[in-house]
Amino acid sequence: MTSTSYHIHKPFLNSSCYTAVGVSTTHISRFPVVFSNRSPGKKKVLKTVKAVAAASTGRGGAAVNGGSRSREELSLLSKPSTSSSALEQLDIERGVCIPFRKYTPDTVRSKVLESQGAILSLVGRGIEIVWKLGFYWTRLVYDYLVGRDEEVVPFRARQLRNLLCDLGPSFIKAGQVLANRPDIIREDYMNELCILQDDVPSFPNQVAFNIIEEELGQPLEAVFSKISSETIAAASLGQVYRATLRASGEDVAIKVQRPEIEPIIYRDLFLFRTLASFLNGISLQKLGCNAELIVDEFGEKLLEELDYTLEARNIEDFLENFKGDPTVKIPRAYRQLSGSRVLVMEWIDGIRCTDPQAIKEAGIDVNGFLTVGVSAALRQLLEFGLFHGDPHPGNIFAMRDGRIAYVDFGNVAQLSQQNKQILIDAVVHAVNEDYAEMANDFTRLGFLASGTDVSPIVPALEAIWQNSGTKGLADFNFRSVTGKFNQLVYQYPIRIPERFSLVIRSLLTQEGICFTLKPDFKFLEVAYPYIAKRLLTDPNPALRERLVQVLFKDGLFQWKRLENLIVLAKENVTKMSSNPAFQGNNMQSSSAVQVQRKLDLTDTIKDGARLFLIDEGIRRQLLLALTEDSKLHVEELVDVYRLVEDQIDIPSVALEVARDLPSAARDFMLSWSASVLSDK
Repeated sequence: MTSTSYHIHKPFLNSSCYTAVGVSTTHISRFPVVFSNRSPGKKKVLKTVKAVAAASTGRGGAAVNGGSRSREELSLLSKPSTSSSALEQLDIERGVCIPFRKYTPDTVRSKVLESQGAILSLVGRGIEIVWKLGFYWTRLVYDYLVGRDEEVVPFRARQLRNLLCDLGPSFIKAGQVLANRPDIIREDYMNELCILQDDVPSFPNQVAFNIIEEELGQPLEAVFSKISSETIAAASLGQVYRATLRASGEDVAIKVQRPEIEPIIYRDLFLFRTLASFLNGISLQKLGCNAELIVDEFGEKLLEELDYTLEARNIEDFLENFKGDPTVKIPRAYRQLSGSRVLVMEWIDGIRCTDPQAIKEAGIDVNGFLTVGVSAALRQLLEFGLFHGDPHPGNIFAMRDGRIAYVDFGNVAQLSQQNKQILIDAVVHAVNEDYAEMANDFTRLGFLASGTDVSPIVPALEAIWQNSGTKGLADFNFRSVTGKFNQLVYQYPIRIPERFSLVIRSLLTQEGICFTLKPDFKFLEVAYPYIAKRLLTDPNPALRERLVQVLFKDGLFQWKRLENLIVLAKENVTKMSSNPAFQGNNMQSSSAVQVQRKLDLTDTIKDGARLFLIDEGIRRQLLLALTEDSKLHVEELVDVYRLVEDQIDIPSVALEVARDLPSAARDFMLSWSASVLSDK
């Protein structure tokens, strides 16, 4: 049976989810939730888990019990029919299991309707929203009728931003989300709404201090020797102060939630979803999904951000992921001083990464810092599957020792193992110029509804990628590619899932920061070496398979690609190891630095030797590659060896291969006997 890996949403982990889909319980969170035998939701959860497991057995996923699902069966599984099925569709699409949710349509409805005066409050709020948005809409219609709709776009975009601020935190948050959704709103409006990510009015200090005291259960003076009189930053859901702990003298950041925000959020989500139920027809036609699903994505994320205990947990997960990386700084959370409305974190004394002059004056190598930043971002995305969803300039700092520091972990997103593999598949298909498979990757990631005919999209994807690729690394940037992709989503029924809208925003924001520090920065010149190193050194079987796909095209071995991968991977190792963070007190020993200075290909060579022995197809292709065009390709083999000879210890590699030889020989005999028996 093929080993199976499914992603479990960390804030709500449960061991039953793992055992239900054949996943080891050794990686269960520090905060498991245990099912009661009398739990009324247990059967429903296991049903959802089985659906997730079944849906994950398509291309790029492992089959449970050796089975597989047809496209039609997956379509039936993912077809939304009720309010809960929209959430189940999201789970299937993500490849996750969420046994207990903070957000469900039923939960929102019950919380809103159980409050005193609920109907009156809903009617009043509904009238306010309809009046203000309706008035704005009539002005847009008037602009269109008189033929000036394009002229007044900047003015109307500013009006929309101010209107969302007036309507409160739910609408501010909605505006921030729309700023990353080219499938819903046009680009010029998106640019204006981006301002909401940094410029939000704060609420009075005394109100904030009262909330802190309520959460701590004691006066401010008892815990903090001093606290800033002004906010350090203000956002849609809360604001931040700087303080000093009385007990230890440590500087900390205090994040405080806006007062009485939870009932407002629940009420607005109820109204959003009620409105969405009337827009399902339009949404299905334009985006290939119903509007309720979009609201559910938004509501689920918003309620997670509203609980600061989950943010503290996110911080701990990031600390765990980067614990062996001396180039990344994650602040620790003070759990004993934090609650659902207040979060106390270690203060980060860094330099804003949009201040190139200050970074240079601090003696920080800009090129090294950018390499560290891009590598950290790609590790979050492709290695951990847990990434910072809001890396704007106020949330990323340069430390004086060359490290990159992240703050504000309320908005994080997770990618399942399946999603990460499909993303790598998309990169491989782009390298191999297989645009039909790239279009299928979009379906598997949830951009297109299951069963959608991708043939009309293939030429558009080819045009986007080839036009960007022919310019070379010097002119390639994500903003130009996403701009062309934004045009594509208006022509086809493409929906950008919430987690991937965060991926896009994360990459665009960090690319923008890189351009601020170095205007001629080439993102792919840093990204490609990292990906090359991952492909060459990561022992994950899925990545080994992708490496083989990259090295073989149309049945022919690509010697030049192998050489380029090795050169790029060595470049990544060199740049990373030259960062001052590797030289400081952050490293535990000099041997750790030595490991970072070399491209360790031991496992790759060992796996390659095993594959050569047991896989007849690979063995035949490699032998053909060495004798292509009726000549021995010794020169290419020598060139490859020269590239790696200073990176590997030949005796150690030979010893590892020899140790693995009995196991490989056994697998070879099993493979050979199976082929003989199948022939008979």
